[in-house]
Formats: sequence, structure tokens, C-alpha cells
Amino acid sequence: MRRQDRLQHDERAIEGLPIRLVIALVVGVASLAVMMNTIQGLGELGVSELDAQPSPDVVEPGPQEVNVTVVDSGGDTVANATVVAKSGSARLSGVTTAETGADGTVTLTVDPQLGPNRVEGTVELDVKPPSDSYADRRGNTDILVVGG
Repeated sequence: MRRQDRLQHDERAIEGLPIRLVIALVVGVASLAVMMNTIQGLGELGVSELDAQPSPDVVEPGPQEVNVTVVDSGGDTVANATVVAKSGSARLSGVTTAETGADGTVTLTVDPQLGPNRVEGTVELDVKPPSDSYADRRGNTDILVVGG
């Protein structure tokens, strides 16, 4: 019997090959996913998280001025960032916005009010970064409003 005839009538097949191919495919796809995540993360390494630091951070209800300093993850002040004060659990009549100066500080005039039967609440602060090298993904320090 010729070699070619023997191979055509061989009924054993290649028993371990299909499972080995599946394992190699799964490992390859997982490795590719890890590499893609690493490559995507490289662009974010240069992005600095911003935080808003209000002073004072505890106020009473009623109209008043609050100084807000915007700092990056290294603690340096950030100029030209837009600070947004909006209602949290304390109410504001609207949204207040202002842009930080060269010293990274802005003065906001807010008039927080507490709801009925509330003794405290918060005014939320958001920061719109001045460029793509900054981000504001995490929550910022809120202003605590405490009734008398």
C-alpha cells in the first residue's frame, strides 16, 4: 500500500490539535487585549487630575463669596480653569461659573439655601480643565453648608 493511500484511510485524525489551536487563540487574544490597554494608557500618563479647593469649605446659608483654588495632582495651581458651582443637597438659584486667574484662584459668589428640616447640605464644584493635559474625573471637594 502506498503512503498516500495509507494517509487517506487513516481514521485517527489529529487528536490534540483542535484544543491546542483553541488554547493558542485564547492566549493570543488575551495578550493582544493587554497590549492594547497598555498602549491606550500611555496617552493618559501625561494627564494630571485636577481638584477644587474651596476656602472656606464650610459656610452658612445666605449670600457670600468663596475663594476656590484649582490644583493639579502635584499640588501646583492651574490658571484658566473654569470652576462651576451647582446645587448639591443645598440649593442654589442657578449655576455659577468663573475662570481662574494666573494664581489658579477664583472668587465665586454663591447663595446656598437649605431645604426644610435640613441642617446641612453641599454645594458641588466641578472644574473644566484649560487643556487636554488636565482632567477632572474624580469628585472635587464640596462646600459644606451648615444651618445655624
